[in-house]
Amino acid sequence: MAFYKLLDEVGSLGRFQILQLALLCVSCLVVYPHILLENFTAAVPGHRCWVHILDNDTVSANSTGIRRQDALLRISIPLDSDLRPEKCRRFLHPQWQLLHQSGTLSNTSEPDMEPCVDGWVYDRSAFSSTIVTKWDLVCESQSLKSMAKFSFMAGMLVGGIIYGHLSDRFGRRLILRWCLLLLAVAETCAAFAPSLPVYCLLRFLAGLSAMAILTNSSVLIIEWTVPQFQAMGMTVTICGACVGQMILGGLAFAIRDWQILQLVYSIPLFVLFLSSRWLAESARWLIIANKPKEGLKELRKAAHMNGKKNVGDALTMEVLRSAVQEELEAAQTKPPVSDLFRTPNMRKRICLLSFVRFANFIPFYGMALHLQHLGTNVFLFQVLFGAVALPANYIALLALNHLGRRASQVLFLFLLGSSILAITVVPQEMQPLRVALSTLGVGLTSAALMCSLAHANELIPTILRATASGIIGIVGNVGAALAPLLMILAVYSPHLPWVIYAVSSFLPGLAVFLLPETKNRPLLDSIQDVEKERKGSRKAKQEDTFMKVTRF
Repeated sequence: MAFYKLLDEVGSLGRFQILQLALLCVSCLVVYPHILLENFTAAVPGHRCWVHILDNDTVSANSTGIRRQDALLRISIPLDSDLRPEKCRRFLHPQWQLLHQSGTLSNTSEPDMEPCVDGWVYDRSAFSSTIVTKWDLVCESQSLKSMAKFSFMAGMLVGGIIYGHLSDRFGRRLILRWCLLLLAVAETCAAFAPSLPVYCLLRFLAGLSAMAILTNSSVLIIEWTVPQFQAMGMTVTICGACVGQMILGGLAFAIRDWQILQLVYSIPLFVLFLSSRWLAESARWLIIANKPKEGLKELRKAAHMNGKKNVGDALTMEVLRSAVQEELEAAQTKPPVSDLFRTPNMRKRICLLSFVRFANFIPFYGMALHLQHLGTNVFLFQVLFGAVALPANYIALLALNHLGRRASQVLFLFLLGSSILAITVVPQEMQPLRVALSTLGVGLTSAALMCSLAHANELIPTILRATASGIIGIVGNVGAALAPLLMILAVYSPHLPWVIYAVSSFLPGLAVFLLPETKNRPLLDSIQDVEKERKGSRKAKQEDTFMKVTRF
């Protein structure tokens, strides 16, 4: 009897699993928005150079005989190509003659200018305070804002490597609880960071923990439910993350101070840490980790909570050992990681799947982390992006069933790249169109990512599926960490990062054609099955060619 059959006897989806699912879903709802928090805490408000004649409280407009603020601004700040005050330069001396000209300097020499040596004045109408206004991350220092976002994504990359191993060694529940505490402490301290390097370090620690929480939540759901309910459990957590995005947009609209918003999302983590004491450790992991007594205890607890007390009392060590014999033998005979790259076909699949995940994550996080580059109303964007991800996943499921794995990915990726390119040519003044294209793009990237995940799981043999998924996930997180760094290229051209995001959408669509279709095909169990499948398809192709030739 396999372990999942034993789990079915103690209750496949009873009160025990529902309470576990509720706690883990709330964790995803609260933790996932921390990835997107800097859409608001690191927002860049309108700004210009600080000017003595305009912004010094001791100098009034009356002392110069001019009452209008726009006139003082005109003689102090040059205009850019769009006839708006420049953000990073000012006149070295007030240009009084501009008050009597039509706005051109064709008959005069170019006035001397200088950078904002005295600091900046920020527009506080949209955001009263952000890390940009706190540490002046504008003009020459604007790339530091991308480094702050990179710190969190780099933490997610490292956390996926470190805590993945620690979870297998010390258990899912222990690592999840520790990461909840670390995330709570790091994010709370980030609200009071005295300098940008300290803030980046704390955000790195937060990213380190966030990935482990999201991953272990998924693992606990899968390991505590039978196969027919696992998809439902994962769907519920995805919905929780989407709802978390929408709530973030609403809270950010109500709370315009970055420190308060940071604390609003950090303090509940302490409550989650305290409530996580009611989470149960994975019985499957306890048994495989040679802790059968603890595993038996957790199974009995599940049976009692699910109203199957008689089944719980009947559980013995003998019954448990017979149920998990297959799992224990599989764990002892598990091949090494090097086997993934030993055979040519398996090596090709891992490399191609890693590239597809890497390229998929670049536009996914590129759009999710840079709402301000898409339009002016970032609060509306955040709510719409969370809402559109729900139907996008359902549409992806329909496409997988009707079009197949490869065609679905190619379709969504091609439309995604096209929508990103369209955003770059639509002017900022056409906000409704930019909102529509951006929302469509986020829905497409969510659908493409779901199709990619499904295809990868079906291409990897069961014996090494978890290990291979971990390797592919690490490569994908490299793309996620690279996404905010690409925005530094905006200093050369504001469209350049978005063109790269679009190209990153088209390329995996080409790579997918090098992978086999898996629609309505049985899952592979071993690496030998992968190689046999390749030989079988090659033989069938040769026979088909022979038939075509002999017809003439």
